[in-house]
Amino acid sequence: MKKIALYMLSATLLCSVAFTAKAQKQTPPEGGTPKDFVLPSKKQNTLPNGMRTTMVEYGSLPKVYVSLIIKTGNVQEAANQVWLSDLLGKLMNEGTTSLSATALAKKAAGMGGQVGVSVGSDQFTIYGSALSEYAPDLVKLVADVAINPLLPASEMDRLKADLKRQLALNKSVPQSIAQEKFFNVMWGDTPYGILYPTEAMLDSYTIDDVKKFYNDNLGAKRSVLYVAGKFDEAATTKAASASFSKWKAGPGAAYPSITPNTSANSSIIIDRKGAPQTTVIIGLPVINPKNPDYLPLTIMNSLLGGSFASRITSNIRENKGYTYSPSSSVSSHPSGAVWYEAADITSEHTIDAIDEIKKEVVRLQTEAPSADELGGIQRYTAGIFVLQNSTPTGIISQLNFLDLYGLDDNYLTNRVKNIYAVTPQQVSELTKKYLPTDKMAIVMVGDEASIKEQQSKAGNN
Repeated sequence: MKKIALYMLSATLLCSVAFTAKAQKQTPPEGGTPKDFVLPSKKQNTLPNGMRTTMVEYGSLPKVYVSLIIKTGNVQEAANQVWLSDLLGKLMNEGTTSLSATALAKKAAGMGGQVGVSVGSDQFTIYGSALSEYAPDLVKLVADVAINPLLPASEMDRLKADLKRQLALNKSVPQSIAQEKFFNVMWGDTPYGILYPTEAMLDSYTIDDVKKFYNDNLGAKRSVLYVAGKFDEAATTKAASASFSKWKAGPGAAYPSITPNTSANSSIIIDRKGAPQTTVIIGLPVINPKNPDYLPLTIMNSLLGGSFASRITSNIRENKGYTYSPSSSVSSHPSGAVWYEAADITSEHTIDAIDEIKKEVVRLQTEAPSADELGGIQRYTAGIFVLQNSTPTGIISQLNFLDLYGLDDNYLTNRVKNIYAVTPQQVSELTKKYLPTDKMAIVMVGDEASIKEQQSKAGNN
């Protein structure tokens, strides 16, 4: 009986403490003054063949990260060569003239790391990581992959089969189907607008095609070697010079002038009969990072649809329940950019959701956000930026961003200050300037009959 009484007394005290704590809860203090990012000291060099190196000692862990970034990729493919650069990347993972794929992987693992190749629209990357003491050896290994790829014809069929499976998957997913159509509307029949090859196209590629793409597009003049982390700078610099000086210069960086279609305000339906939801992408061309308005535009994007606390998300997810995970983003290339909102909408509310997205755009054009609302987005954006700079690979990514778009270091060092300098009125004005709703293209992948019935009822055929 005494134990029961003690337990009851303890429970009463706990409830009392909890009530008191709740009653005394106060608004948390204001955060400290935001600090600008301090770019770590970097050592840069240019080899006789035109290749550049950038080395940054950063962090305290005994690891080093290397990225050889080459200004090429899908953007250099001809209309009948879609994913040819991807096939090249896969073949370059198959080893060098002196190391098989297995031997290459074992050598990297013996350094406490890895080596690999990745391909994007605008850049081709050979990357690696290792324990700090192996930094010079890692640079040499990356150079071997870049300069002496084996490109074994014996692996062509297997790797093309892998690409076919990936293609079949992409062509079966409504999100990929919508993205393919939307970017084709935006960029036309260009490398940015043709995302996928045909199976026949993949079948047609020969090892000679791959080697020609390699010889035509990969070389020293288009390349920057980034080294970040803990490493012996003198030894690593010596290794980079010795390993890469023999690489052919090749062509200089020259991205084609591809600009998005500013008059592509079409509405397109791709039928998936009986689909319980519609994948919607709505957007239009905007500006890329070379434009001074770009940073304020990214703040506007985060407030409008690019963060979990954004207006469009609150509207069509939290309030209306039309979708689970909508989001907006800015997709940039050296010659242009596109803003778009993407969401998987419950089928019967497809047109309702699109109307609400447009309403939020118009509302932001006509009503500037409050200082508190904008302040929350600014803190979120500044916090993400700080996290992006917290690792050696993050530093490499930021420096590569500067190089890709020809920006000065102060784009990074003043970024936090410039984030907080954006005003509510500026956000509203940028929305009006760059996001006119009558210029937006809409792609809908869903049940066509249902969508057209909704359009008819809404009077927007």
